[in-house]
Amino acid sequence: MDRTKITRIVLIALFAALIAVGAFIRIPLPPVPITLQTLFTLVAALLLPLPVSISSVLVYLFLGIIGLPIFTSGGGLAAVTGPTGGYLIGLIPAVIIGGLMVRSEKEKPLWYYLLASFVATVAIYIPGLFWLGFSRHLTLSQTLAGGLTPFIVGDVLKMIVSSLVAWKLRPQVLSMLKSDGE
Repeated sequence: MDRTKITRIVLIALFAALIAVGAFIRIPLPPVPITLQTLFTLVAALLLPLPVSISSVLVYLFLGIIGLPIFTSGGGLAAVTGPTGGYLIGLIPAVIIGGLMVRSEKEKPLWYYLLASFVATVAIYIPGLFWLGFSRHLTLSQTLAGGLTPFIVGDVLKMIVSSLVAWKLRPQVLSMLKSDGE
């Protein structure tokens, strides 16, 4: 196996692990806790090549679905079908959209990373809020009050941190992968 494949596998495993660890760094608010899971998903989306970031999220979700207790609500299929399951599913379009927005090799300004992290965060919220409201039989205002409003400040901070990290490190990560033979 060449160094590029090994590097990619290591990055996939590392970010799957970071997302899992981020699920345990939380402030428990009902019905949706504040976690760092989305921070690490945003960093993966903005920092890594698209196939690597998607694979990281899919590995994380797969391990949780098969029963490892790595979601904020535990593990297994019940965690994905529970009230917060839509946010987990939203990690997939978030990493795809965020990754596609920063995909080109051309350096982008910091504001562009902030925009990409915002759009990726919205991609988490859309299925998350829909499923939360549907599964708990909430009105739109109840859904927004429980599943969006308490998280706005934290999510803005996560967008800023993920954008700064990716903006500073993406050229080095891409360069590392190229020097490994990509």
